[in-house]
Amino acid sequence: MIFEQLSGEIIGAAMKVLNELGPGLDERLYERALVIELRKCGHKVDQQKPFPVFYLNELIGTLVPDLIVDDSVIADPKVVEAFSDTHMRQMLGYLAITKLKLALLLNFKHTNLQWKRVVRETHE
Repeated sequence: MIFEQLSGEIIGAAMKVLNELGPGLDERLYERALVIELRKCGHKVDQQKPFPVFYLNELIGTLVPDLIVDDSVIADPKVVEAFSDTHMRQMLGYLAITKLKLALLLNFKHTNLQWKRVVRETHE
């Protein structure tokens, strides 16, 4: 499993945030709290870092993932009833554009944190 220790630390930090704030708040509140918790644990966290998006070699805009931890893992806080295929496909798109290999969907909707690992398969 790639980035097993780092993903475990991100999930643990998300659990601390959820236990402190409780479920069902606005996603941005969890995002900001998660940044504080991860930095407190010594992680580098980029929040809302823009990535250029190209179509047929022409710049068409930017992609802005919520959090990138230690230049390795996208962390995407959500407040949803359940993860959908759309969430999974969105993270695969984020991974392709950022060239990262792992994204964590983190759901703060319920009392217990739900998470999903999304891995980009590479053939390098």
